[in-house]
This record gives sequence, structure tokens and C-alpha cells, in this order.
Amino acid sequence: MPKPAFRAGTIHVRVPASSANLGPGFDAVGLALALYDDVVARIGDDGLVLDVAGEGAEDVARDDSHLVVRAMHTVFEQFGGQPRGIELVCANRIPHGRGLGSSAAGIVAGVLIARALVVGGDTTLPDSEVLAMAAEIEGHPDNVAPCLLGGLTVAWTDDGRADAVRLDVDPAISPVLLIPPTGALTDEARGLLPEHVSHADATFNASRSALLVAALTGHGEALLAATDDRLHQPHRAEAMHESAALVAKLRAAGLPAVISGAGPSVLVLARGAAEADAATAQAPDGWRVEQAAVASVGAHLVR
Repeated sequence: MPKPAFRAGTIHVRVPASSANLGPGFDAVGLALALYDDVVARIGDDGLVLDVAGEGAEDVARDDSHLVVRAMHTVFEQFGGQPRGIELVCANRIPHGRGLGSSAAGIVAGVLIARALVVGGDTTLPDSEVLAMAAEIEGHPDNVAPCLLGGLTVAWTDDGRADAVRLDVDPAISPVLLIPPTGALTDEARGLLPEHVSHADATFNASRSALLVAALTGHGEALLAATDDRLHQPHRAEAMHESAALVAKLRAAGLPAVISGAGPSVLVLARGAAEADAATAQAPDGWRVEQAAVASVGAHLVR
């Protein structure tokens, strides 16, 4: 494969946050949220020049191990060679380590920016392949899919390749994020899951997952039942006691609350302003509240 030709000029990508699982849809269902990271890049003269501001700026790497840079290098390698240098600026608004898809957003941004910096990149890596590549880097597609496609997504893998379908969300639904001051590690949360589940629990979650899609796309009256879960949230509760207690409290009040992704943030799928206000009022001291609309448009280049 010949070495790629790189474009001059700056590429700007905007990527949304996402919430995976939404209760019963473990590792499959995701929702894009209107809370965005902006990433700007150009081909540089030599090596990596990286500037990061906003969420996680004090913690993220400033070298080639940075997630956006790693994703870019993966794409460039597939295209046949690396550029002489990269200049990259990241303005982060998605909280890190809170179950809101910051890693997926970084990977998606890196894939899309690298593709756009290569002449003919859209042909070499068409839209139909971007999800599969991003999911391969991430390890699972549940956050990558909504980040890329926007709206509500149902993702799956077949023979190791990720795919997804996108659905519009009922406009009456107003997501509310309750974000704790400290984060959690996804790998640790995943490590708490049992190796086996009962047939009864599997059946319960299968029915609730199907109901969840219906509830989010026009049957909001079913959202409380549709967001119930037996597969992952009960097992992860010991790692995030305050989040689990908050979910229980909100659900007891009739609000469709779930752990966002691997946590510890809590997502309330409020049905209108009254429920959104009720959820906001329950935020513990020190927690941040974001009333983030559903992002109907996923990751995209900013012209």
C-alpha cells in the first residue's frame, strides 16, 4: 500500500457524550447526549504537539498514549503510514470516569480526524467501516455507536464486527445527568459482574430491553418498568453505594433512573419538565447536574 497523502489545513470534529445500558440494555443500548468534546488537528512539522483543556486536562497523557492520538495512529497505520507530525487541541466537556462515554468520544474523534486528514480517506475508510474500527479500538460498541450516530442506538457484534441501528427518541424525554465529584474505573465495575446469570434474570432483562426501545421511541409511560435491570446494576452497587442508593430513591419516587454506563453517574430519563425538576432536586450535595438533551446528530466535522 502506498504511503498516504496528507491534507493541509485544520480539521475540527465535535463528538457527543453517551450513556450506555440505560438499565437493561447491557452492552447494547446507548443514548447520545448533548454534551460535547471538540477536537482540532492538523499535520505538524515534527512529532506531537498536544494541548488539552477542560475535563480531565490535569490527568490525561500528553504523549502518543493519549486516546485521541492512539486512535489517529491506528487509522493512519491502516492507510499505510504515519504523518511527520500531529498538532492537536482537545477541548473536553465530557466528564472522565463517570460513565458518560468520554473514552468512546476520544476514539471516535481520533478516527474521524485521521480519516479527514488523509486524501481519499472517505474512500479508504467509508462510513460503514468507521463504527467497526472505533468499536474494535474501544472493545465494545455500546458507547461508540450513539457517539457516532446520535439518538438512540442498539449495537451488536457479529463474527467480531460491530454494527448498530439508530432510532429517534421521543422528544418528550428530557435526560438529566447527576454526576458525582469522583469517578470510577470501567474495568473495576465490569470485574464485579458474575460469570453466569439465571434463566429468570436473563428473561427479565430481555423483556425489559425490548420494552426500553418502545418506551424511548413513543411509549414513555412504560419507562419506569422498561429501565429495570437485574444483570449488572445490582452487582456493581457495592462499588458505588451512593449512586445505587440514589437510583433506588429516584425509582421509588416514580422516576426512570439508571446507572449511566459503568457509573457512577446517574441518568434520569425524565418525561417532561416536572420530572426533570424533581430529579434535579434529588442531587446529593457536591454532585453536578446536567440537563443534557438527546443529541440527535452524532460525531461530525465542524466546517
